[in-house]
Amino acid sequence: METRVAVMAIIVKEQDSVAALNELLHQYGGYIIGRMGVPYRQRGVNVISVAMDAPADVISALSGKIGRLRGVTAKTVYAPEEALH
Repeated sequence: METRVAVMAIIVKEQDSVAALNELLHQYGGYIIGRMGVPYRQRGVNVISVAMDAPADVISALSGKIGRLRGVTAKTVYAPEEALH
């Protein structure tokens, strides 16, 4: 199956959702290239970026599941196909 390279930006405002978010990321760990989390204490949020190489439907499924967590927002940017060859 063809895969896509993407970066998911995640903003966490609700600390109670962190455990569920980490569990989802663990479940999809085989597709994750790397991740970086930065706590922004002045605003009371955590900013997380997740780089992935996965089929588009897998990336979309993860983004949707994350977006359904209370106080969590996720947006995904896909690398242009021509940039990867």
